[in-house]
Order: sequence, then C-alpha cells, then structure tokens
Amino acid sequence: MTATEELVVPPVRLRRRLAGATAVAVLAFDQLTKAWARSLEETVEVVGSLQFRLAHNSGAAFSLFEGLGSVIGVLALAIVAVLVVMLRSVSNRTAALAVGAVLGGAIGNLLDRALQPGDGFLGGHVTDFIDLQWWPVFNVADIGITVGGAVLVWSSIRPGRAS
Repeated sequence: MTATEELVVPPVRLRRRLAGATAVAVLAFDQLTKAWARSLEETVEVVGSLQFRLAHNSGAAFSLFEGLGSVIGVLALAIVAVLVVMLRSVSNRTAALAVGAVLGGAIGNLLDRALQPGDGFLGGHVTDFIDLQWWPVFNVADIGITVGGAVLVWSSIRPGRAS
C-alpha cells in the first residue's frame, strides 16, 4: 500500500464523520443555550414576537404529551439507538447532515430528561426557552430534530440524490 492509498478515507467514513460532527455541534449549541436559559431571571425581548423565556417541558417537542416524560425518554433512547445504526448506511452528505442534526437534538433533550428534575427514569423536564408567542416554546434540540427530520424526508424522496 502506498502513502497516498493510506491517506484516502472511504466516502462512507467521511459521511459518518460529517454526521458525528454535526451531532456534536447541535448537542453543544443546545446544551450551551439551555445552560444560559436556566440562568435567565426574566424574559428577554428579542425582536417582534421572539423572546427568550425559561420553560420546563415534561412532554415531547413543542410541549406535546405533557407529563409523559419517562415514556418519551425511553422512546428517545430507542430513537438514538436507531439513528446510530442508521449512520452505517448514510448514503449522501445531505442525509449525513440530517441524521447528525436529529441525533444531536435527540441526545440534547435526552440529557435533559436524565439530568433535570422530574419523575422516574428519564422523567426529567426538558429546558425550553425560544418563545415566538404564537407557537409552543422550544429549544435548539427541537430545531435540530425538526429540520433534520424534514431534510431526511426530503432527501429520501427527491430525484437524483447526490453523494
């Protein structure tokens, strides 16, 4: 094997690394912004109807299924496992970015369920703080999950997928 051949990284590994880096970036930004939000003593008006306001969510994204934190936590754990398995078959850069965004967001909210106060196994509340006042309060992890999920659907149905 030549030196050049040893430096070549297969495209599958590059896509996995891209997904992993995206997951780490979403997770880090999510956890940093949630830590900041937990330090808020009052609502921060940003622009228009956008404000940052601390909220505790024991349900799913966008405050759905309030009070089912443990059930949602276990489902989130299963989703994270499925996403990790999906990383083995990521077929293009777009899908890699999308899986990474969903994975980072899912882990971010799962960490809250494990580390924040709540009832039972993985029953902690999720820290939400982005308030549009016309939509349920959400966080960066929810954005990663929603946008990543939409991009995954889009990339799986669009014609002529590129690598």
